Amino acid sequence: MDDQDDIVREFLVESYENLDQLDCDLVSLEKNPRDRERLASVFRAIHTIKGTCGFLAFPKLEAVAHAGESLLSRLRDGQLLLNAEITSGLLALVDAVRSILKNIENDRQEGRGDYAAVVVRMMQLRDGPCEAPAALPTPVPEEPLAHDGQTVGVADANIRVDVGLLDKLVNLVGELVLARNQVLQFTATRRDPAFLHTTQRLNQITTELQEGVMKTRMQPIGNILNKFPRQVRDLAVSCGKQVLLTVEGEETELDKTLLEAIKDPLTHLVRNAVDHGIESPEERRAAGKPPEGRLSLHAFHEGGQVVIEIADDGRGIDPERIRNKALERGLITRDQAGRMVERELLQLIFLPGFSTAEKVTNVSGRGVGMDVVKTNIERIGGAVDVVSRPGQGATVKIKIPLTLAIIPALIVTSGGDRYAIPQVNLLELVRLDGEKAKRGFEHIHGVPVYRLRGKLLPLVFLHKELRVEPATPVSEGGPLHVAVLQAGDRPFGLMVEAINDTEEIVVKPLSKHLKGIPLFAGATIMGDGRVSLILDVLGLAQRAGVVSEVRARKPAEPPALAVNSRPVQVLVLFRFGDGRRMAVPLSLLTRLEEFPSAAVEKTASQEVVQYGEQILPLVRLEQVFPSATGETLAASDSVQVLVFSAHGRSIGLVVGRILDIVETADDMQLGTRREGIFGSVVLQQRVTDLLDVRAVLRAADPTFFEQPVAQWAGERPA
Repeated sequence: MDDQDDIVREFLVESYENLDQLDCDLVSLEKNPRDRERLASVFRAIHTIKGTCGFLAFPKLEAVAHAGESLLSRLRDGQLLLNAEITSGLLALVDAVRSILKNIENDRQEGRGDYAAVVVRMMQLRDGPCEAPAALPTPVPEEPLAHDGQTVGVADANIRVDVGLLDKLVNLVGELVLARNQVLQFTATRRDPAFLHTTQRLNQITTELQEGVMKTRMQPIGNILNKFPRQVRDLAVSCGKQVLLTVEGEETELDKTLLEAIKDPLTHLVRNAVDHGIESPEERRAAGKPPEGRLSLHAFHEGGQVVIEIADDGRGIDPERIRNKALERGLITRDQAGRMVERELLQLIFLPGFSTAEKVTNVSGRGVGMDVVKTNIERIGGAVDVVSRPGQGATVKIKIPLTLAIIPALIVTSGGDRYAIPQVNLLELVRLDGEKAKRGFEHIHGVPVYRLRGKLLPLVFLHKELRVEPATPVSEGGPLHVAVLQAGDRPFGLMVEAINDTEEIVVKPLSKHLKGIPLFAGATIMGDGRVSLILDVLGLAQRAGVVSEVRARKPAEPPALAVNSRPVQVLVLFRFGDGRRMAVPLSLLTRLEEFPSAAVEKTASQEVVQYGEQILPLVRLEQVFPSATGETLAASDSVQVLVFSAHGRSIGLVVGRILDIVETADDMQLGTRREGIFGSVVLQQRVTDLLDVRAVLRAADPTFFEQPVAQWAGERPA
């Protein structure tokens, strides 16, 4: 009896695989009915099922498979040409076979279902009018033979392994990795060359074993993507639409657990694209599009993650329609709606209960699904984003890790405890010492930021989010450690007390007491046997307000770095002398230049530099503000210059260092006017003088301005 059960189990596994492939082959054959090789593959699959079920005494299944085989035999021999009606009939046959197999799997019986209608339909299609093929059928290629004359089969190179056994192997390798990490802890304290060599060898073998075992759990994403051609075809027919599906990257591999987790979210996104996104043929013609809509699924590796893009060329998502629907359903307040930009509006589709469908169908419209998609993807450490152009289509991008079992991580310290950050979220590490650390930080609207290569980086202090006291308070001149992380599409800097090392960690689930805390994604055991928590980077960013998440019926806080809706003035911020900060309107400038100090020459008492085909006179601010101590030419290898032009002439204003280009309100209040200064304002939490450009340049060349260049060049703004 056990042997019989094993045979049935093997038959079910093989048959399910054949049915999955049959779905894809039949949809492809509908587009290319003369593909003889694919037709032969379909025939062989049905023939195999029929032959085996006859041996196992499943008469219903045998009758259904035999009817399909009879129809396929006429197609293979060229007596019939495959069309949409025959394709639909064969797909119905596949569904019937799958239903019988499910009954056999449950109780080893075929069930009480009556499949006579399927058999009759196959006979009717088989006996239908013959269609003479336009060309002779291509001969079916012979099976390749091995050198000894025997057929080479896939089964000779593959064996089936129970998933439970693989899970056990992964767990054992995880324990081995923990033991390896503990052994490596002792390596630093031992000076025995033989012991060092042994631990290095152990480390290498453990890594290779880990990679090998993890590969056994990896499956091509095509295992789920290949189910969509059939689903898209059936859905398009039911919706009265024409859809061409293209699938790329089926060979991209992913952990089996993650593959199962993304199956339902992907199915929902594909159904949404067909039902909501792609228009009817009439609508598409009216919009100047081909009647057949295009839907693409593309999977690829990027930065240690798997990215899946679902793109269509349909009507897209209208942000204004989303805004109105969200207001109508009370999901956001009117104040929120007025402040939201397009990207934030698109994120509203992930709110529970949100739908833009005008009517409820059996496909969609109930407002259930997109929030589940987002929740399920984020639960496995992934992220989902949507981009749309109304009238041109929409793209949903999903990013997920390769595996959740053993991951590389950065170990950091905060409050005296160690925490692990998944390396897939890590962009770079920044260490700031002494004066650089003191100068690097600013506050904008009360939010701490760091300027990294000219871009503002929001900062999050880990000890504050964890609500713990730092074990070693950072002194004013001490080093600062910043881990630059990526949360979704938003980078931010995480301030930690110390950066320790990178390790391969084994991810353990959280206990029930910690599962509800969004800051943590799991736990791990370190080499010294202590438990460390794994940080959830996205949850950390959301809690700190770096990544905004609109929640139902809750007024949104204004974005920390939002641009003021009032008219703005763009200023160039610079420093000169002993650190004095000044600004000039960008609209007055022709260019920002930097010249080598050696290029500066003197004619009489005037400093000049060759500027293209011109000679550019230079003016130093120290000439106007003699109390300031400026940098000499010898003190720096280069000079930074603000170039102004008027009436075909140019003049350069030498500054100490150009700091930034900032925006501020056009109607800002200015302080007291002084010689060469229009007034003072606070920019980036620092008092900054607004330079009177006209006065400064007139002091150097009284004839340079015949009339004011702009508002700040002549008269003080109101």
